[in-house]
Amino acid sequence: MYMKAIQISFDEALLAELDATEEARREGRSAVLRKAVREYLRRRRRHAVAESYRRAYGDESPLGEEFEGWEDQGQWPDPT
Repeated sequence: MYMKAIQISFDEALLAELDATEEARREGRSAVLRKAVREYLRRRRRHAVAESYRRAYGDESPLGEEFEGWEDQGQWPDPT
């Protein structure tokens, strides 16, 4: 896999904290930062999906007044 080198800036305290981790010493800064960016992007995607659902099905639903009240019409089967 091709890796592109980039330049980023850290304050010295944050860099020292990163360098003090076992994972950074074992795998290197770049590997740790790649994992952190993947996690950041995964969380952003999950938040975006959750926000879309909230807008579609929440109190601000764009479905309109003609659908109001239907949410109480469904029933779950009796589990007994």
